[in-house]
Amino acid sequence: MDKSWQFGAACQGLAADIFYPQSDEECDAAKTVCASCPVRTPCLEYAITVREKDGVWGGANEKERRRIIRQRRRAAAKQRALVSVS
Repeated sequence: MDKSWQFGAACQGLAADIFYPQSDEECDAAKTVCASCPVRTPCLEYAITVREKDGVWGGANEKERRRIIRQRRRAAAKQRALVSVS
């Protein structure tokens, strides 16, 4: 998997513990960094693809990434249902 996007990440050189908070309520610092990051989307897609369990990736914590995955599964199922009806 290509991870060359990491070289342009706004988090380069920052303390990793910022991105691995103890609770979801402590994610603000990481999400602030992610908000202005030029590689936010590929970072998030990477975390979703590899099912990253910990930390803030692409501005989303684990709970938010699980929600994105569920939404995508529902949308894909809905699309398959529409195609099969046609």
